[in-house]
Amino acid sequence: MELTAATIATRLNKKLIDELKCRIDKVYFWTDSTTVLRYISNDATRFKTFVANRVSVIREATSVDQWNYISSKENPSDVASRGCSVKTLMNDNNWFKGPSFLQDDQSTWPSGKIPNNLDQDEISDSEIKRVVTVTVERESPIDKLVKHYSNWKCLVRAVALLRQCVRWCRNKLTSFTLTVENLEEAKSCIVKHEQLKFLGEIVEVCEQNNQEHKAKLLRSINVSKLDPYVANGVLRIGGRLRRADMCLDAKHQIILPKNSIISTLIVREAHARVGHLGKNATLSEVRKVFWIIGASNLIKSIISKCVVCRKYSATKLQQKMADLPAERLISGEAPFHRTGIDYFGPFEIKRARSVVKRYGVIFTCMNSRAVHLEIASSLDTDSCINAIRRFIARRSMPKFIRSDNGSNLVGANRELKLCIDKWNKDKLTKEFTQKGIRWEFNPPAASHFGGVWERLIRIVRKVLCSLQKDQISRLDDESLQTLMCEVEHILNNRPITKVAETPNDLDALSPNQLLCAGYKNLSYSPSATEKADSYIKRRWRQVQYLTDIFWKRWIHEYLPCLQERQKWLYPKRNVEIGDIVLVIDSNIRNSWALARVISVITDKGGLSRIATVKTKSGILQRPISKLCLVLECDEKL
Repeated sequence: MELTAATIATRLNKKLIDELKCRIDKVYFWTDSTTVLRYISNDATRFKTFVANRVSVIREATSVDQWNYISSKENPSDVASRGCSVKTLMNDNNWFKGPSFLQDDQSTWPSGKIPNNLDQDEISDSEIKRVVTVTVERESPIDKLVKHYSNWKCLVRAVALLRQCVRWCRNKLTSFTLTVENLEEAKSCIVKHEQLKFLGEIVEVCEQNNQEHKAKLLRSINVSKLDPYVANGVLRIGGRLRRADMCLDAKHQIILPKNSIISTLIVREAHARVGHLGKNATLSEVRKVFWIIGASNLIKSIISKCVVCRKYSATKLQQKMADLPAERLISGEAPFHRTGIDYFGPFEIKRARSVVKRYGVIFTCMNSRAVHLEIASSLDTDSCINAIRRFIARRSMPKFIRSDNGSNLVGANRELKLCIDKWNKDKLTKEFTQKGIRWEFNPPAASHFGGVWERLIRIVRKVLCSLQKDQISRLDDESLQTLMCEVEHILNNRPITKVAETPNDLDALSPNQLLCAGYKNLSYSPSATEKADSYIKRRWRQVQYLTDIFWKRWIHEYLPCLQERQKWLYPKRNVEIGDIVLVIDSNIRNSWALARVISVITDKGGLSRIATVKTKSGILQRPISKLCLVLECDEKL
């Protein structure tokens, strides 16, 4: 506002000079803002747009020596800006006559130099443009060449070729063929450059042979035990093996710093040369020629980032166990309203004089854990659809089906949808007109996503083993069907809550308590029945009361048992886009495909569960338990 007032005063002065037809020798401007005076008088500082434009207007129309400082007490403009009563205004000579010093001789006016630099308090002014000074350090051509290569042998060969090219340009060479001597010269050239860059002071002291200065310097850098010396411009270890019958490089190794790119390349090559063994083998290989200061930590760091070693020692990814899906926590629904499907087997049976295979199909209620078993003659889609149709005919139409991502189940889903659409069009029954099945598939190879039926398949196998232990001849189709019905009955009688320890406790819940109660394809609220309903003559009310008892106990006894996580208790690092992983395939040993993560599916808590990866052969979707992390997306080798 003070600067705007100064700008208005400048424009008003110009207007008055243009309109008044009289001679004006000099114009004086007075302000009580020291900041405005510094803005006007400053030539070095750059201001932001608002201040810069107004200072420009003032400097074009006036000169710096026209601007003067007046204290706020003597400034008559403050009367107008701050306001006062009429009585005070009438008695204010400052308002009507101006400051008293203006009536005196000009030599008596207050004077003072206007500072042309901002003081310390005004350096933080938000209107000042900050000047950022960037210092660019030029990189030498050799450093650029070193950073370009990620292999020690390739770097040595490139430097040797460049040296040969220089010699050819000087007409001292007629062939570019590299010899062992050329490679050794290139290696020596690279080492000298790195030593002068990182250990130049030590090289200089060792060349001057100043023992006092050398001892003090070596103690400060912690290399006094190495007793270094310079031979042909290369810094080497003195050590205690001078009399050993060994080559020069083996007993007087070349000294290199740990933080050099050359050291990293040398360690990588040595690690690959020893077949990706551990730290000790790599260190022994390196010290045949080079002595890297702090080599142990450098080797550990390189081995931890080695892709080959990570592929060999990678472990399966894990994540905190997910919450149970909603379809397993809904009470009061009909049995098998929400169903899980899976195949197991095969079983070899006798048919006439031949032996054929049959497969078991397990249907499990995701709420009550009831089981229904069917026999499929093959693994094709038609056999799967027939098994599902038999299940629907005996257990009623499910609303939701979840299964593994098997090709036969995927095909069944597609053809079953087409069949249901056809039933609706033909209007076979009122039941199928409004109903369809919602089918969801688990990710490929995600067996733990279907734990609700995988655990039951294990129990089925155990029961089958116990029932068939005394069997001598092979079963036929009829015997296998009978056997499956017996297994189904045994499983549906199993307790899903803790077994009673005393006679006074209630019996443990079992799926048969719901299946054998005459429960139809209806759903009632548990509050719709009372205990007295069990004594009345209407049978459906008695059955409903029994089912309500089951669901009440299911909520209070069974659901709390599902609270605890048996494993995968803590969150782990999420799989991220760009991670390099191995895709676990149990059918292939020691040749798992290397892939890059291109998308991730997370749960409501933000934890990754499923990843889509890109391999050399295509794009796959896998659960994280089927992936091994090799290299994080933000990690540099």
